[in-house]
Amino acid sequence: MKVVIAGAGNVGSFIAEDLHNAGHEVLVLEQDDQLVAKLSKQINCTWVVADACEVSSLHKAGVADADVMVAATGDDEDNLVVSLLAKQEFMVPRVVARVNHPKNHWLFNKSWGVDVAVSTPHLLSSLVEEAVSVGTLVRLLSFEQSGARLVEVTLAEDSPAVDREIAHIGIPKGATIVAVVRSDNLVVPRGDTILRIGDEVLALVTADTEEQVKHLLVGGS
Repeated sequence: MKVVIAGAGNVGSFIAEDLHNAGHEVLVLEQDDQLVAKLSKQINCTWVVADACEVSSLHKAGVADADVMVAATGDDEDNLVVSLLAKQEFMVPRVVARVNHPKNHWLFNKSWGVDVAVSTPHLLSSLVEEAVSVGTLVRLLSFEQSGARLVEVTLAEDSPAVDREIAHIGIPKGATIVAVVRSDNLVVPRGDTILRIGDEVLALVTADTEEQVKHLLVGGS
């Protein structure tokens, strides 16, 4: 997989090293030539000194061949421009953008070419809520292009899904249970998997099916 990363700050450089170590082809665009000179000795990927907000720079870097574009600069305006250019000008299949200021999160949607927006404050808030909430549906991640959402619920004792097979719960079309975590073990869900009290259930839902899935796993009206 070819990944192009815009921005070589702490976030961008970490992503670059992590993906390179995982065996992916990684190219990083960074304006600061001194930073590139320093990091290129530490991280063995392709480095290009360029402004990722310029169409010509993205063209020379071969962004059209990228499978994923990551807009990871420290400036939200730059990340939006990079995302839009990657999607509209170069038709990159997957665009992931970093949200620096949480109040700007609403801008990072498919209109700006963003498939997945990552906001650290929002993510931390969701994870804290997920860690302390039982019997509550928590939205962990939204995929703007498809409208899909990754949600999680820890099944309480009064959950209508407890002691029932997944196939018999009535999960609607357009939603699916993708994983079950039970006693720190990952259970790959099948139709005959029986859900238990305390199971952490992760599901992909749409805006149309989220409330129905919440009713099936949490209960209530």
